[in-house]
Amino acid sequence: MIRIAETHAACDVLGPGTRFVVWVQGCPLTCRDCVSPQWIPAAGGRDVPVDDLAARIAGAPVDGLTVSGGEPFAQAGAVADLITAVRARREMSTMAYSGFTIEHLRRRGDAGQRRLLGLLDLLVDGPYLAHRHADLRWRGSDNQRVHRLTDRHPPLADDRGAGLQFEVTAGGDMQWLGVPPVAGFRRSFENAMGRNPR
Repeated sequence: MIRIAETHAACDVLGPGTRFVVWVQGCPLTCRDCVSPQWIPAAGGRDVPVDDLAARIAGAPVDGLTVSGGEPFAQAGAVADLITAVRARREMSTMAYSGFTIEHLRRRGDAGQRRLLGLLDLLVDGPYLAHRHADLRWRGSDNQRVHRLTDRHPPLADDRGAGLQFEVTAGGDMQWLGVPPVAGFRRSFENAMGRNPR
């Protein structure tokens, strides 16, 4: 089982090409001004069988899989199992976000974390730091880095932000995906939409 917060089957702003995105539930880091504070508590979300989710991902018309959260490396074993199950069905690009640095994961990570790291093509690492917010490709603050862990994707030719993806849900709500180009975007968006910011 893997505990997830949300999924999206066609995201164009969280990695190269169009990607299936899985946001896991739970994060031990609790970065200040996190863009997804509702996914920090480990008690939220829902448990999903890894094989069921892998079948959905492998069947989607996408270029790759991105895992965010929450903190994927807090569920490293389950996320590694998910990637393995997806690739057993179809070869696919894999990317993850982590508030841990790659140095921490390599030196102090447990076996599951090192296994997950070994399955990734791209990693965005480091905690979000609001005072260092920047409009960068796939990341929110300038301390965060994009690591090419394989040669599947070329180096970034353009490091400007990838923008945001806006959609109207089946229930009629407006939602957005991606890494905001400005600090405090979530609060401003929710105020403009008449929602109470969390």
